Parts: sequence; C-alpha cells; structure tokens
Amino acid sequence: MCGVCGQFNFGSGAPVSASTIKAMMGTIVHRGPDDAGQHLDGNLGLGFRRLAIIDLSPAGHQPMSDQAQAVWVVFNGEIYNYQQLRQELQGHGHVFRSNCDTEVIVHGYKQWGDAVLNRFNGMFGLAIWDVKKRRLLLARDPMGIKPVYYAIRNGSLAFGSEIRPLCVALDEPPGVDPEAVALFLRYRYTPAPRTMFKGIQKLAAGEKLVVENGQVHVSRYYQFAPVPFAPQPRPEVAAEKLVELYQAAMKRHLISDVPLGLLLSGGVDSGLLLALMSLYGRDWHTFSVGYGSSFADDELEDAAKTARTYGARHNAVHLTRETFEDVLPRIVDVLEEPVASSSIVPMYLVCQRARENVKVALIGQGPDELFGGYTRHLGVHYGAAWRALPGLLRSPSAALARVLPRNDTIKRGLYSLHEPDRLRRFQQVFSLVSDNAMQGLVRPELIADGEATVAARCWEEYRPAFENLDDLNAFQLLELRSSLPDELLMYGDKLSMAHALEVRVPYLDREVVEHVQQLGASFKVRHGVRKWLHREVSKRLLPSEITHRKKRGFAVNVVDGWFRQSLDGRIRQYLADPQSQVYRFLEPAAVQSMLGDHAAGRADHHKILFSVAVLEQWLRTVRLIRPTRRNHPVY
Repeated sequence: MCGVCGQFNFGSGAPVSASTIKAMMGTIVHRGPDDAGQHLDGNLGLGFRRLAIIDLSPAGHQPMSDQAQAVWVVFNGEIYNYQQLRQELQGHGHVFRSNCDTEVIVHGYKQWGDAVLNRFNGMFGLAIWDVKKRRLLLARDPMGIKPVYYAIRNGSLAFGSEIRPLCVALDEPPGVDPEAVALFLRYRYTPAPRTMFKGIQKLAAGEKLVVENGQVHVSRYYQFAPVPFAPQPRPEVAAEKLVELYQAAMKRHLISDVPLGLLLSGGVDSGLLLALMSLYGRDWHTFSVGYGSSFADDELEDAAKTARTYGARHNAVHLTRETFEDVLPRIVDVLEEPVASSSIVPMYLVCQRARENVKVALIGQGPDELFGGYTRHLGVHYGAAWRALPGLLRSPSAALARVLPRNDTIKRGLYSLHEPDRLRRFQQVFSLVSDNAMQGLVRPELIADGEATVAARCWEEYRPAFENLDDLNAFQLLELRSSLPDELLMYGDKLSMAHALEVRVPYLDREVVEHVQQLGASFKVRHGVRKWLHREVSKRLLPSEITHRKKRGFAVNVVDGWFRQSLDGRIRQYLADPQSQVYRFLEPAAVQSMLGDHAAGRADHHKILFSVAVLEQWLRTVRLIRPTRRNHPVY
C-alpha cells in the first residue's frame, strides 16, 4: 500500500521537472512514510511513496523496472495471487530480483500486455510506463478499492492516488463543478468519472486510461458480465462453496510481512472474518470503536466478547462528543471531497488506533452490497411482483405516497415501484431526494442540460450489463460499480491511509464477488430475510450468540446524532446567510422553502438539508491556493 503520482507531457513533449514530481510526492507522504522514489524519462515523470508490506527490503523500492529498464511501474495496493503469477511467469523465462508483488506487474505486462490486468486478484491503482512505445497505462482494480485520479490540461496528464498531487501539477487551481454538486446532493457522493472539481476525474472501478501517440483513451478492461448459474445450486451446496471461497480469500488476504489485525464491530460480518482468520493463526489484534455503556446502542462489549471467543488481543477506542468535534475538521481535510456520512468519524479514529499496533487491517465491507443487506434491497427484490399486480391493486401506493407527510424515503420507494424503466427505477431508489425536491434547487444557468438530464445520464453505460440479471442482481451490480467504490471504499482508503494503515477487504476478493454475482436473488433475500446465504454460512462458523445479535454498525447511531446536532445548529445559520457558499450553486428560495416545509412538519427533508450543510462546510474549508514547488494545495 502506497501513494503514486506522476505527470506526462504527451502534447508538448516538454521535460517533466524533478521538482514538480517531488512536490507532488510531498502531498502524499502520509500514504507512504517508509520510502520514496521517482523516475524521470523526458516528458514523463513518476513519483512514489512507499508503505512497506511485502518484501521489506530495498528490492521493493519503486518506481520498479525490469532489468532492461524497458518497463517501469508505480503501484498502490496488493496483488493477492502474485505468487501463482510469479511461478507462471518464471515458466515463461522471466527472472525476478525481489519477492514483492510489484515485480509481477512489471513482468506480467511484458508477457501479456494490458491483458495482465485481468489476471490480477487484488486491489490496485497503478501506472505502467512502456519506454519503447512511449506509452502510459493507468488502471484501477475491478472492485474500485484503490482510487486513481487524473487531470488533463494543455496536453499534459497528471495523476495520483489522491487529488492533492494533481493540484501541484496543474497550472491553476481547479474550481468546483456544478454538475458534481448536483450529483452529490442527489446521491450523497460523486459517481465516477466525476469529482467535485472541474477538470479532475477519477477512473471507475475496472477502468484503464492509456496515453499513446498523443491520444488519451479511457475504457473498461474488466468486462466480467455475470450470467446466473444454470441450474442454480442447492442451498447446502451453495453454502459449502461459499465457505470454501471465504476460506481461500482469507488465506490470500493474510499474506503480509508486517503485523496484521482486524477492525471489529459487534456484528456478524467482521465476526465471521475473525473466525476465518482464526483458521490460520491466533492472537490477532482487533480494534473497535464505541462510546461507552451509557448508550444503548454501544457495541464495544459485543466486540470484546467476539474477540475473547477467538483469543484475539482486543483494543477499544472510546469516542466522545468532544473528540468528535475536535477531529471533524481534520477529517473533512483528509477526504478532499464532501461525504455526508457519520461513519467517517469512527472510521478515522479506529484506523488511528489500529496503526499503533499493526500496518494492515482487514475490514468487513461488502456483504451488504453482495447479498442484499439494506432495506432498499427488499423493495428492489419484491418490486417486480408488485408491478405484476393489476393497476387497480397498485394504485393505492401512489395515493399513500402523496399523503405521507414526513417520510421521504418511503415516498421515493413507493414512487419507484411504478417506474417501468429499470435504470430509472434504480436511480430513484439511490436518490436521497425526489425529483420534485431537486427541481429548482440547483441554479439552472450553471448546468446547460439541466440537473434532471445530468442525473438521468448517470450509469447509462451499465444498461447492457443488466440484460441477463434479475432486478436484485442488476441493482447490486450498480452498487458494486458505483456507490461502493466511489463512496464507501473511497473514504475507507483515505481515512486509513491518513494514518499509513493498509485496509484490506476480504469479502471483495474477486473470486468471491464473481461467484456471488451468479447466484440467484433467492440466495440473497429469502422470505424477507436479507443476506440469507451469508447468514447461513455465518451460522456454520460462528456461535449463535454472535449470529443473533442486533446489527448496530460501527458506532454509527450515536455518532449520527452528534453529526446532525453539530450541523443542525449551523444549518439555519448557513442557509439564512445570503453570502453562504452554497448559494453560488443553489437557489436560495428553493432552499428556504425546503427548510420551512421541514421545520413545519410538512415534509422530511433532513437528508438533503444535512447534505447541503455538509456541502457548505466543505466549501468553507476547501481553500485551494495556487500551487507552487514550495507551496502545496491546502484543503
């Protein structure tokens, strides 16, 4: 796990300055405190900060090349099947000089070209420089665990693991993108390829960018299109296979030459990870965050019990309101873009504590998206049966949606049931606010095609991948391609790497994901039970005390209240001030109307108002200054 950056002046051919690459690297020191390196080749410059995990010797130094120095690589992440690929490449005559996974990328590219990307099982954001072809390749892993940002301006490409290095390379600081603002307010995050900044983009999960012969081309290299198993396996066979896949994935994710631990909640998903870890060792370090037994939803004791069950060395972080208030501005800085989720605070603090004992931590992200763990999955799954009913029986739901005074989530869910277009229906489910609420909110002169058109175009490219899938699997494919990588995994990467902690996600192992995507919806939601097959496997490996616990989340419930209280006092202050930054993008009258309806109880707009307040706080924080070699961008 590391930080990468670079610049390629493919248009002008002007040499890249060593001082520019050094300055870019200086913005991501936190990602790699162990080592640094750069490689300059005329109009190409690569920069690297290392967090040493596998092969701690100088042989793992990057940028790394083959012996002929024909191919150079900078790489952030882990290739979990590197040992198997290494053996295969040795069989083709390749000679290795290190024991690290990075060298597999070098020789794999020489052997297979870009096709090597589809041979990796891992998480990565990487750059490959082909000296002979003067060709640069950037790529993001299929699950989007590692981010890759890039900007193209005046025939020059800048890229990095974070946005900060790009701002150093750009001639002038980027402005805020109004279309991205609209998407953030609708979805709570900015879907790829957008970021909140004009001219700065990110690769989507499973995408690559190639610069060759003066041309830039972005395409999807990961083309896996799930086709349901035919026939579908029997339940007991499916459970046995999933256990086998989980065990193999865990074994791969435990490969490390440095101490490794687990971010442990009191629930099933991380508890199952600890059970799987215990098949390969004992005395694992575990880390939990909570706020004390005086709160009914605290899970510190549940997590401690799980740790004791498996003989783990448990460490607890007690989060207080004071700590929350103190650390929030720093977290806004770390994230680079606004995130309207309270879980960012406990995540940041538990990663900070974990880094005191370990360099690598596993986390239980993924089962909710893979197996249908959210309430919205029930509506998506059973919606097809609803739409098959005669219109006379379906019409009461629309009438109910109109009279519900407060619950906007239920309103959107009921309206989406009547939407015949599948992608449009999914967009309504994802949206935090209704189309009516969004109408007139964003200043129309800022978005030429209108906010609704921008939203409608979002994810259009995924329609072909839905063809062979039922509604639930199609919706989950969209989660895996967009909301998971561009929101949850994005902030997981930045909040952990702020402390030089590598976070691994075993449930998103490529073999696990591709298998689960081919299982029918009945293995995910069955008789109203979410994550059905995952729960069945958990029952085989976990004590019943753990499998029957109420799901609490990572200290989210109480922190969610603190988060809202922290901003609630500022919402009226922010939104009553005509000089507020959000009014550069939003219509004051629409915001005031929304605030008035919410205060009077005529509608429930707390989610959108909360997002507006987060956006205002971010806009006040994001002080992009003109970057120079001595002066890095400040957020």
